[in-house]
Amino acid sequence: MASQDWFEKDFYATLGVAEDADAATIKREYRKLARKLHPDQNPGDEAAEQRFKEIGEAYAVLSDAEQRKQYDAIRQMAHGGARFAPGAGGNGGFEDVFSNLFTGGGAGGPGMRFTTSGGPGGGQPDMEDLLRMFGGGGGQSPFGQGYGAYGAPTGPRPGADVEATVTIGFPEAVRGDTVTLTAADGERITTRIPAGVKDGQRIRLRGKGGLGDPQAPRGDLFLNVTVTPHEVFGRDGDNLTVEVPVTFAEAALGATIKVPTLGGDLVGVRLGAGTQSGQRLRVKGRGIATRSATGDLIVTVHVVVPQRLTDEARAAVEVLAAEDDETDVRADLRARAARA
Repeated sequence: MASQDWFEKDFYATLGVAEDADAATIKREYRKLARKLHPDQNPGDEAAEQRFKEIGEAYAVLSDAEQRKQYDAIRQMAHGGARFAPGAGGNGGFEDVFSNLFTGGGAGGPGMRFTTSGGPGGGQPDMEDLLRMFGGGGGQSPFGQGYGAYGAPTGPRPGADVEATVTIGFPEAVRGDTVTLTAADGERITTRIPAGVKDGQRIRLRGKGGLGDPQAPRGDLFLNVTVTPHEVFGRDGDNLTVEVPVTFAEAALGATIKVPTLGGDLVGVRLGAGTQSGQRLRVKGRGIATRSATGDLIVTVHVVVPQRLTDEARAAVEVLAAEDDETDVRADLRARAARA
């Protein structure tokens, strides 16, 4: 819900975006700042914690289309978009402005009139009266929609949905993890990240978002997950991938090699004689276990050619080269290139 301090706050400047920024830009800049200013990244830094709360408040307003519309309207009035000078009759101020705005006439014209709730004698208008004109208060709104607006059901306004970002390691993404988040108001929220979560995946936590009016449900928390890459393992769907070097002799003659798994143990993988560099081998059931299925471990073989040979090894390779002298391994390549 809007508040009177919207007159004094520049949420666009807080997030470092232009006033005409689209929703994707606002979301991107908020996530960037949230990662930088998160209290877990800045323990004991009160200034960073305060900035974290400020960007959370700014994003909560600018990410909500209806609240952003109200905020922009209020900013326009606060910065000269509407003038609050007295009218010809001297009674002036908000009544003249809103009479013109909603009736198309002067202060004495027919139609709706705006009055203040500042008590006897007028005084400054109450912000809640002002916000009702934009559907954000509790009375009738000329815009016709919203909680408590004209033609819409009255009732408590639910809390806003909130976006947050969490970064976890590759092993934690595969096995699942428990994380604790700190909200803009200092509330700490602990939740479980499911096993097999993917980089960039969005998780919805119902009832963990912003607070609404009394008796109203909370909004939802949308958690955007970033997974840091692993030094050895990769991912292809629910399969884990790993690249394994083998010697020329192992590839040529065949061998059983030991391949590491994400859990730290080794699994035996059989290479057939004549295994080629780049060939992929599958180890069943050693991939990512999710609720629906368990993936495999995909092993990609890379044949390592020795850079230095002993005299005996060189002699053996020369014998092999003589045996292969009649074999042209590039004949098919040249034929396909000629046809292209």
